[in-house]
Amino acid sequence: MTRHIAFDRLHNFRDLGGYRTADGRSLRWRRLYRSDSLGKLQGQDLSRFQALGIRTVIDLRYPWEISARGAVPVRDGLDYHNLSIEHRPYDQAEIDPALDPWRYLADRYAEVASDGAKEIRAALELIADPDSGPLVFHCASGKDRTGLIAALVLSLLDVPEDDIAADFALTELATERLLADWQAANPGRTMRWPGYGRAPEQVIRLFLADLAAAHGSVHGYATEVLGVDHELTGRLRESLLAPAGSP
Repeated sequence: MTRHIAFDRLHNFRDLGGYRTADGRSLRWRRLYRSDSLGKLQGQDLSRFQALGIRTVIDLRYPWEISARGAVPVRDGLDYHNLSIEHRPYDQAEIDPALDPWRYLADRYAEVASDGAKEIRAALELIADPDSGPLVFHCASGKDRTGLIAALVLSLLDVPEDDIAADFALTELATERLLADWQAANPGRTMRWPGYGRAPEQVIRLFLADLAAAHGSVHGYATEVLGVDHELTGRLRESLLAPAGSP
């Protein structure tokens, strides 16, 4: 199966299928996707998207981002949810170049994990719903907010951290195109931060380590902060994992 799905204007659309869990099961293909902004869909890209049969979209952006950049085009049978998990906006183009960039991003993720608990829990409920799939969640670049949700879902399914980090870093394949999009949308501005669009493994490893330090594990964070119980975790596994022994 193909993890990366090619679009003309989407640069970071991919399938989370195939990752194996600690007990030897694997995520179903064509059930759960992550992406950059679906507001860019038009023409042939929109036809390609519709061919995937996606039933649910979770848009993790701020409402003002959606007003400025657009949302996924509405169609019959598509269930759309705006769950803005980030509550403290910041401009990545203006991050101080003197800061440790990966520590800085991990700290912003920690803020999201705390501030956005209600919205994150709602996203997990939708992802766990067997009637929601195929489902895609996205933000603007499909990197930070999207990467956080992907890491939490994979962690709750007991996918090894090395695979979670590797999935996060796949955004690096889109960095040049994400930077080109920013430059096209911001003529005359100068990018202060050299790490824009980057997604090295270190960022998500720092974030997961911080959750473990504060709550004992990612499961501990989910229980203590999100109110995730065994029932919800079980529904995530039932909805997203292929039966044991499946190829």
